[in-house]
Amino acid sequence: MRLVLMPPASEMEVFTEPKIDSHVHVLDPQRFPYNPNTHYAPAGQELGTPAQLTEVMEAYGTRHALLVGPNSGYGLDNRCLLDTIARGGDRFKGIAVVPNGIAYDELVALKAAGVIGVAWNATFYGVDYYEDAAPLVDKLVDLDMFVDIQVEHAQLLAFMPMLEKTNVRILVDHAGRPTVDEGIGQPGFRALLDLAATRRAYIKLSGFVKYSREPSPHDDVRPFLDALRDAYTSEHCLWASDWPYLRAPARVDYGVQLDVAHRLFPDVRERRAFMFDNAKRIFGF
Repeated sequence: MRLVLMPPASEMEVFTEPKIDSHVHVLDPQRFPYNPNTHYAPAGQELGTPAQLTEVMEAYGTRHALLVGPNSGYGLDNRCLLDTIARGGDRFKGIAVVPNGIAYDELVALKAAGVIGVAWNATFYGVDYYEDAAPLVDKLVDLDMFVDIQVEHAQLLAFMPMLEKTNVRILVDHAGRPTVDEGIGQPGFRALLDLAATRRAYIKLSGFVKYSREPSPHDDVRPFLDALRDAYTSEHCLWASDWPYLRAPARVDYGVQLDVAHRLFPDVRERRAFMFDNAKRIFGF
């Protein structure tokens, strides 16, 4: 007889509870070819077609997902993202990658198509790329849309004056991608904690493999996640998987990340807010 070890029933709850994944990508180069000048063309296990995403969501009880336009492969081309939203009924919303000078009417059209914000990826473009983005922020405020920011190390410091003097709604990807060796007192991470006071910001506790120095379950990032949970509270934290894990330096499993979420929020009510209620409310699912 083979002995099968199962996790306690209390830990299994997170696999059956309702979930919204606040950060996934869709990449379907057969239907939507990559930009020929792309800096990186995801392939093999990195591909994430809408059909594959749907299978993962159904397997784990994930009811909705926020699709974030990837810089890899598509750059400013949002066709795959928009097609997935259109075909998904009410299952998906999107974060588009757009030029800083995008026209107001184009943003209106994107919003009508299910896009709820735009992505800023300073880890790819650098901080200076967004120096002229203040008019874009004003448009986002007027349309009640989000700016979804991915930064690392101390990059957030350069964005703080722009973010603090407007009323723009803010999403921060992957816990701000702190420098683990510098601890929670590092200036960029302290700025991220301060951003919680605006109550306009929401933090995705995700993407651990991007900044952890340890294998899954990435225990070295736990102090950062705990600090963010305490600062933002369960009402402003969002769960996300970062599926299908582009350029991940180590293996990532959807289920293991759910177990990390359970340990972060062992209380059922707080975990429901983190994994479902917050995203349902702010994204309009």
